[in-house]
Amino acid sequence: MDTDTQVTQLESALLRQAETLAREQRQNAEAVRTRILAESAEKLKLAEDREVLAAKAEAERMVRRQTQAAETRLASDLDRLRWALTEATLASVKQAFKALVNDQAAYLGVLEQWLAAAAQALPAGDLVVEVRRDDGKILATVWSELTARAAPGRSVMLKSHSHPSEGGLRVLMADNRAQLDQTFEARQSRLADELARVAMERLFASAPDLGTLVHG
Repeated sequence: MDTDTQVTQLESALLRQAETLAREQRQNAEAVRTRILAESAEKLKLAEDREVLAAKAEAERMVRRQTQAAETRLASDLDRLRWALTEATLASVKQAFKALVNDQAAYLGVLEQWLAAAAQALPAGDLVVEVRRDDGKILATVWSELTARAAPGRSVMLKSHSHPSEGGLRVLMADNRAQLDQTFEARQSRLADELARVAMERLFASAPDLGTLVHG
C-alpha cells in the first residue's frame, strides 16, 4: 500500500473518530442542557410555590386580622346596644312602678304580696318592715289587717325611713339575723340579668310584659 493510500485511510479514520466524539459531545451537552433546564424549572416551581404559600399565608393573616377586628367592633356594638336597650327597659320598668304606686289599691296589694313572700322566706320570729314615709302614712291605716293576712301569727312592726326610694319595702328580722329587701331598687338590681334579657328580646319585638317584672 502506497503512502498516499495510508494517509487517506488515516484521515478517514480520524474524521470518523472526530465525528463520533462530536456526536458524544453534542449528546452530553444536550443531556446537560436538559438537566439544567429541568433543575431550573424545578427551582422556579419551588420558588413560585413558596411565593404562593407566602401569599396565601399573608392573605390568611390579613383575613384573620380583619375578622378579629370585625368581631371586636361587633362585640363593642352589641355591648352598646345591650346597654342602651337595658337602660330603656329600666326606664320603662321605673315608669310602670311609678304608675303602680299612684294606684293606691293596687300598690297596697303588691306590698302585701311582697310582705307575705318575705314572711315565708325569713325564719320564725318578729319582723320589722321599713318603708318610705309616704307609704308609712298609708300603711298605718290598714297595717293590722294587712299583716294579719300577709304574716299571720307574727309580730310585724312598721317603721318609716327617709332614704331615697321609689317604693317597696324592706323586711328584717327584729334581731337582725336576716332580711329581705323588696324595695324597687333592690328588686331592680336582682332582676338586672332578666332586664338585660328583656332588653335584647325587644330587639326582636318579643319582650314580655313589663308588668310581670313589677308584680312578680
